[in-house]
Amino acid sequence: MAKKWIYWFDELDSDFNELVGKKCANLGEMTKLGMRVPPGFAISVDGYERFMEDSGAGEEVQRYFHDNRHEINRVGKQVEASREIRRIIESKNLPQEMAQELRQSYASLCDQVGLHDLPVAVRSSGSVSMPGQMETYLNVRGENEVERKVTQVWGSAFTTRAIAFRLEKSMDIAKTPIGVAVLKMINAKCAGVVLTVLPTTGDMTKVVVEANWGLGESVVSGEITPDQFIVDKTCGECEATISSKTKMVCYGPVGTRVAEIPHDLRCAACLNPDELAEIVRIAKDVEAHFNLPQDMEWVIDQDLPFPENIYWVQARPAKFTKKKQDESQYLADLMSQIFRM
Repeated sequence: MAKKWIYWFDELDSDFNELVGKKCANLGEMTKLGMRVPPGFAISVDGYERFMEDSGAGEEVQRYFHDNRHEINRVGKQVEASREIRRIIESKNLPQEMAQELRQSYASLCDQVGLHDLPVAVRSSGSVSMPGQMETYLNVRGENEVERKVTQVWGSAFTTRAIAFRLEKSMDIAKTPIGVAVLKMINAKCAGVVLTVLPTTGDMTKVVVEANWGLGESVVSGEITPDQFIVDKTCGECEATISSKTKMVCYGPVGTRVAEIPHDLRCAACLNPDELAEIVRIAKDVEAHFNLPQDMEWVIDQDLPFPENIYWVQARPAKFTKKKQDESQYLADLMSQIFRM
């Protein structure tokens, strides 16, 4: 009997990092914490490896790297390798049994939501954290497109940046344990990120929330200046900076598109006080659960009432600059660095 390779989020938690990748495992953990996570399922690393073996793509990729092993450190060769390996992977069809299982899972998700050809996000979920180096596909509709985008996400494990990253870390460049998340798209009013620490100072008494109209990709990519809310964890006092926002990411006929924000919304706050308070409350609870500052992504569904409209699509440990405790600690750290030189 073939090994199980598709898991619903409620079957997962943070112990499944190696099996389905960190993103999928965290979606499972958030589901078990009772947070609102878009319904969906995870494709495990085993699914990727089974596809690579059964389709013959794995053997072709290994052969390519072996034949080009003396040149792969050149940037130009890495660009060429990425193009060729992604072509190899994306040219393969899923083995029939795998294709049938994937289509059945997508059909079950459509039934669960009550919508035919449900639009979904198909996201990479690496066992090794490589932020921004693999692909995400949004507003994917229909079983044929879901199947095609899953294959393209697997191929994106060989972007030029991902190949360079594995070379830099002395990792096996031909072995890429990658999971895939397939989850319902939210009809976003607005979206953004929340960090339970100020990343530039390490101040853990504050929560920072950033937001823009539409889908969250405009905030995560850094392409626009979002609204920013800095909230005191204890008293709830808020310092708000409302930006003039001109562009947002929204649904297109296929995938997504960048659209102009209506003039009456450009200088309006994306979040009302109740939504902001609820996002901060949940982020603080998750921080307490993991006992670590969190970097989380949220989206607000314009079709649902508050608070059922707040969904969570990512939670991970936050990266931040450590705050110096006092001047003596700063001097001690400085002297330690000098003596190591």
